[in-house]
Amino acid sequence: MKRFLVLAVLCLLAACSKITAENYQKVSAGMSRTEVVALLGEPTNTERGSFLGVEGESAVWQNGDLQIKAQFVNQKLLTHTLLK
Repeated sequence: MKRFLVLAVLCLLAACSKITAENYQKVSAGMSRTEVVALLGEPTNTERGSFLGVEGESAVWQNGDLQIKAQFVNQKLLTHTLLK
């Protein structure tokens, strides 16, 4: 019984992921990082840096085989890609 409950919870969590092709289509260049996170949730992985007052961030969202990569400059989305 316990195994069934654990499996059911894991299935529900996977089904509730915001990292979907449909949500990817809602993301567009120029959106703020806050807007993108509202659609996709917090990134799975990020790398940040800054140089001469310009902040850059590379973010990755992962859900199984689906991966969304995004690059932000000064908190604005520059580019994004969907990998399956």
